[in-house]
Amino acid sequence: MAHGRITGWATHLPERRLTNHDLAEFVDTTDEWIRERSGIAARHVDGKVTEMSTIAGRDALAMAGVDPTDVGLLLLATCSSDQQFPASASVVQHKLGLRCGAIDMNAACSGFVYGLVTAMQFTEGGVDTILLIGSDALSSVVDWTDRGTCVLFGDGAGAVVIQRSADSPTLLGWDLMSDGSAAGILSCEHGGKIFMNGKEVFRRAVLAMESAARNAMDRAGVTMDDITLVVPHQANIRIIDAAMKRLDIPREKAAMVLERTGNTSAASIPLALVDALDDDRVAPGDLMLMVGFGAGMSSAAAVIRWDPPSY
Repeated sequence: MAHGRITGWATHLPERRLTNHDLAEFVDTTDEWIRERSGIAARHVDGKVTEMSTIAGRDALAMAGVDPTDVGLLLLATCSSDQQFPASASVVQHKLGLRCGAIDMNAACSGFVYGLVTAMQFTEGGVDTILLIGSDALSSVVDWTDRGTCVLFGDGAGAVVIQRSADSPTLLGWDLMSDGSAAGILSCEHGGKIFMNGKEVFRRAVLAMESAARNAMDRAGVTMDDITLVVPHQANIRIIDAAMKRLDIPREKAAMVLERTGNTSAASIPLALVDALDDDRVAPGDLMLMVGFGAGMSSAAAVIRWDPPSY
């Protein structure tokens, strides 16, 4: 029986790049203040989910050598769809020339891992090729007068092609969770802007990432020593450092793009993943741990055995 594996990947960032120095021109902040508290130096803004997703998805399909008509399902993880309905996935499906089901998945910043676990289940059920995209345009819902939040977020997209072509399972363990009691600490109402209780998000995020990671590794039957690369949600360097410390994993094992992208929500993990893959930070057989948290409060983790195709 064949199993799902990642066979193609790509990312896209919108053209406009906003540095900390640019922000300091219209909000009471400094480059030093932002870097110290978040680890972010720049972010890309003015993106649209459908446009970014289409570009990343097209390039991922091209890398995998997959004809768009052969895709059996499109999953688009996003919490900032271009419109309330229809789903942005439907627009992207048309732009890419796909002939398959297409749905948006909203688990906020955990969305890509939710989508990855879901995609792997579909491959086990017989779907041969799935296009999974994580894409968000949070600059459209940022309050640019609030220095506590506007410095954190950016736009971007990352896509992977998952095909049922591996000889053994590549998803070894996973954990998906949501704690609705924390829904109010990070939210955005229809027509509104992002609200965040930073201190409470920090406290809960660290614990959620630790719990999700441990549960996924337990299910996979592996330990921290077995993990070659950790791909954390790129929210805030302090959150990442605190979670990695609790997991007893050195920061050197983490894939990081936070400094130049900011928090791109569902695009965050695929952006960091692709960056690490392009830098050859994992080899066939290595284990990767993807872990994140998001509004909801959602959390998700997955242990993946890297099994790339031979091109």
